[in-house]
Amino acid sequence: MMTELSQIISQIEPLNPAWLDQARERLDSLTKPRGSLGRLEELATLYVGIRGELLPTLEKKWVVVFAADHGVVAEGVSAYPQEVTYQMVLNFLRGGAGINALARHAGARVAVVDIGVNHDFGHVPELIDRKVAYGSRNMAQEPALTREEALQALLVGVEMAEQATATGVDALAAGDMGIGNTTPAAALASVFTGKPVAAVTGRGTGIEDAVFRHKVAVINRALALHRPSSEDPVGALAAVGGLEIAGIAGFILGTAAARRPLVLDGFIATAGALVAKALAPAVTDYLIAAHRSVEPGHQIMLDFLGLKPLLNFQMRLGEGTGAALGLTLLEAGVRVYREMATFGEAGVADQDA
Repeated sequence: MMTELSQIISQIEPLNPAWLDQARERLDSLTKPRGSLGRLEELATLYVGIRGELLPTLEKKWVVVFAADHGVVAEGVSAYPQEVTYQMVLNFLRGGAGINALARHAGARVAVVDIGVNHDFGHVPELIDRKVAYGSRNMAQEPALTREEALQALLVGVEMAEQATATGVDALAAGDMGIGNTTPAAALASVFTGKPVAAVTGRGTGIEDAVFRHKVAVINRALALHRPSSEDPVGALAAVGGLEIAGIAGFILGTAAARRPLVLDGFIATAGALVAKALAPAVTDYLIAAHRSVEPGHQIMLDFLGLKPLLNFQMRLGEGTGAALGLTLLEAGVRVYREMATFGEAGVADQDA
């Protein structure tokens, strides 16, 4: 499995600056003061660089939600019981969740992947069954995953990216569902950024002070037990990660290998990005940070990745909700780039004249 993953990683290259220069030149020729559309112009430039085309289209969009459960919930780190994970998966499939509403607004399809939910769904139409295990183990007592499970989940993410891009998807977004998943995400944030656990840990679904202090202690105990290293990203993922985080990391790698943009959601998806960057540093060229979560560790993670969020809407739902909004802004930037007239086409004198 590592050989297969290495082959995907070898396909990820930094963006060609020539495409970025050509995109900026076209933007400067449009009927507006140069740079006046700010970050919309940045998004258009990035999209051209990623696609390697002067006038790329952006029509088909997917939000892929990876769902899994976490053994560390047994430590009492979440405000919600574990069965909410599978109940929310069914809600996604019925179209009743926040991500469904915002994806409809963005004109994006929602694909839901069971990569590790502790539930037997049976045959459920539209659910993508790629279950690696029935959730992770309790990382405070043993490794959350085996190395083989971590690799398998990474490859599930790669597979989902390959399937999407094979059908002509132009832009992708990653979402998550998993009760308790801010705990492994905070553990990974500490491992990869080097920051103390207390600095990167938040209140998740809304835990009280005492539970928050307990959550920090649980993560510290897990890190002391396993001693995960950023130099071994798969090992760190296996020690204190989760299956949906691994799936997102692989999804990011596969999306970059296919030369598509990946719009990141919040804290959980960005934990996946930390793993992906450790495996393939050039992957950050293909990432767009949709928003800054209220989770305190999220900004630390974004800074480490060198990403500037588009929005700060005080969101903390996950599911890919922030990423869906990010897709709308990316499409807006591409529409400006493709559809505005140049000074020459409009017969308008530009600033040089």
